Amino acid sequence: MDQKRSLFVSLVVAIVGFGIVMVYSASITSWPTEFERIYLSRQLGALAAGLLLAAVCASIPVRFWRLAAPYLLAGTIVLLAAVLIPGVGTRVNGARRWLRHGGFQFQPSELAKLTLVLFLCSRADRFSARSPRPNEQDRESSKWFSLSRLGLWIWDFGPLLVPVFVTAGLVMVEPDLGTAMFLVCCSAIALFVAGCPARFFAGAAALTIPAAGLVAALRPYQMRRLTGFLAAWSDSQVPYQLDQSLVSMGAGGLFGVGLGKGWQKLSFLPEANTDFVFSVVGEELGLVGTFGLLVLWGAFFWAGLQLVRNARQDRFATTASFTLLTQMVLQALINMAVVTALVPPKGIPLPLVSYGGSSLVMNLASLGIILSLTRGARVARSATEAPPNQERRRLQLCRPEPS
Repeated sequence: MDQKRSLFVSLVVAIVGFGIVMVYSASITSWPTEFERIYLSRQLGALAAGLLLAAVCASIPVRFWRLAAPYLLAGTIVLLAAVLIPGVGTRVNGARRWLRHGGFQFQPSELAKLTLVLFLCSRADRFSARSPRPNEQDRESSKWFSLSRLGLWIWDFGPLLVPVFVTAGLVMVEPDLGTAMFLVCCSAIALFVAGCPARFFAGAAALTIPAAGLVAALRPYQMRRLTGFLAAWSDSQVPYQLDQSLVSMGAGGLFGVGLGKGWQKLSFLPEANTDFVFSVVGEELGLVGTFGLLVLWGAFFWAGLQLVRNARQDRFATTASFTLLTQMVLQALINMAVVTALVPPKGIPLPLVSYGGSSLVMNLASLGIILSLTRGARVARSATEAPPNQERRRLQLCRPEPS
């Protein structure tokens, strides 16, 4: 393993280890019992499963992900549809998002974050390779640029919107508007990196944004989230969840009250070990802890970008690895922004840190896929290019001997 990959894996281990500690600390209640250890044991079990899955994904060649992407997305859509069937999907707090069988619990929308990106990158890569390049005569023709080229992009990239809307629509019906919008956003990132023109996104946004606003308006609790967020910046009527989150962040000060000694998690801060675990970090470890976690995520993103450079010779590997990496960092930033009342509440956990088996396993699988995509491209390039020493030896053998 080279230095870049070692650094990337080391940063992942640091973030995951930090998350295990914070999950246990944030799970403590007002009357500590053996029940708190259940959260820790479940998270450790999910960690073991996630590490095993990540190792398997990292060992798979790039060609598999390109060929299997449509089938993986089709399976995900089947699971998303199965969640909505009464008796199959499990309803929790008014939302039907989980599949449960005995002690096994899985959230298919977490899987959609991986399979949808892989599918879009594989199809966009194929379309881009198939698209003809304009010659000099075509470039001089404004008619070709305004009609033929636009029609070519719509013909190639238009069908990609169908699986995006189907997947996001099923997630929205659960209902989970935050995750649905996140899927749309990550799909836009994948298509943009693949080379889709800006005018394509303008047309898609003109259809998506009004539809999302209409859906939010039809669900009263989502409108209350939005109005409560606006109230947090306009008057003193702050929603309880955001109020407790800000109190937790402020109570920590510079160095925090100490690991495991926070008070807000004791039945005051809702979802302390899941969506609002960053608030617990702010209270117990203070500004130093929150800033340190931000530095870890920044270093993680930088190290991941260094790996993505290994995939430059493979368009699919480059687009997919960059999108998966950006998706994880973007999810972390959104969670931190929600906790600090910078954006409306979305119910998106902090990757690798928040409690949740499905999220942890799928995030680790995503990291394994990133390692697979970057390693495969590097190996493929080295197989086609002779090393300098071998090339020099070959030239010496072919050089004619002096007479």
